[in-house]
Amino acid sequence: MSVNRVSQILLRVSRAARQPQQLVAPAIRYYSSKTGNYEFIKVETAGEKKNVGLITLNRPKVLNALCNQLIQELNQALEQLNADASIGAIVLTGSEKAFAAGADIKEMQNNTFSTNLRTNFIGKWSDITKCAKPIIAAVNGYALGGGNEVAMMCDIVYAGEKAKFGQPEIAIGTIPGAGGTQRLTRVVGKSMAMEMVLSGNMINAEEAERSGLVSKVFPAEKVVEEAVKLGEKIASHSQLVVAVAKEAVNAAYETTLQQGLQFEKRMFHSTFSLADRKEGMTAFLEKRSPNYANE
Repeated sequence: MSVNRVSQILLRVSRAARQPQQLVAPAIRYYSSKTGNYEFIKVETAGEKKNVGLITLNRPKVLNALCNQLIQELNQALEQLNADASIGAIVLTGSEKAFAAGADIKEMQNNTFSTNLRTNFIGKWSDITKCAKPIIAAVNGYALGGGNEVAMMCDIVYAGEKAKFGQPEIAIGTIPGAGGTQRLTRVVGKSMAMEMVLSGNMINAEEAERSGLVSKVFPAEKVVEEAVKLGEKIASHSQLVVAVAKEAVNAAYETTLQQGLQFEKRMFHSTFSLADRKEGMTAFLEKRSPNYANE
């Protein structure tokens, strides 16, 4: 899709942000309500055992444009779910039209370099990555700019077949600021990252899957359900060992191969201090399902 089309989408989001908000919660089946009073997100539990947290970005009138309050609410919800012993994985999604069409342009339009430094503008976005529990992004529609960056902060990305990914900041006179030049390059490689960042053009779900930006593509109406199923599978394992495994995989982006291999070996060794490791191996030898205590 052309940069002109991207500019039109961003302009529509900016104009919509000036209008009064009437938030309409999407109808979602087989989920139960979770406590928490939020304006721009919904937090629920999902799965047969209600052991998957489901966070839905909920600013439909502006295609889930990411404002400061939404990010604050998202970080708060992630912190609460991370501390909830009954939750083993988290799914983050938006609407069928947009996961998130970028940062709220109206909110940043009059920023200056000094105010950005003084307020650490968008500095809290990366707190999403501090969650020890796995986060699965279920992306439908547009994941542009900050929306794509937030998706990349998640551990796994599932996409609906009509999803669109892009870093269109170049079209409004700026560059990505929450990982679009860094995480994207590590995921899809220099050439594709350069093309996306310098042109502002979007890629579709199929291209995103080929490039490694997403792991699987599903029909739009199935992507959240499939993400929850994956969350249930992850939640069936020891939460402690899942957290260790997540940390080890993330280390691959921060270290050399030899450093990473050494870190992985030590993390592997450390699992032998856990009761869950003993239970898992014992259950395997006894040909039964393990009963993890997260200890």
